[in-house]
Amino acid sequence: MKRSDPKEKAKRAALNALRRARRAAENAKVALSDWEGDFLGSVEGRVEKYGRAFGDPEKGPPGTSLSILQSRKLKEIEAKARGKKPSNSTFRRGRRAD
Repeated sequence: MKRSDPKEKAKRAALNALRRARRAAENAKVALSDWEGDFLGSVEGRVEKYGRAFGDPEKGPPGTSLSILQSRKLKEIEAKARGKKPSNSTFRRGRRAD
């Protein structure tokens, strides 16, 4: 039985998530901003070339292909494609809910 390499598995998962987000936006006929289109393209290129889209090990856990912030932005693009408002709960640390 062939064991899959964890790095290859993470790379495939990241590429599939990027392609799924782009496809969802196209199918929903949601126009992505220029920045979002460039983001998806550049991240996909870096994952294909290097296996990861970030170099600093402090920006994401080992064995992942996308940093924490890249994953968050990808989720925001997917939510935009579905017509849902993304949550901002991750960046609300230190704020009080009034």
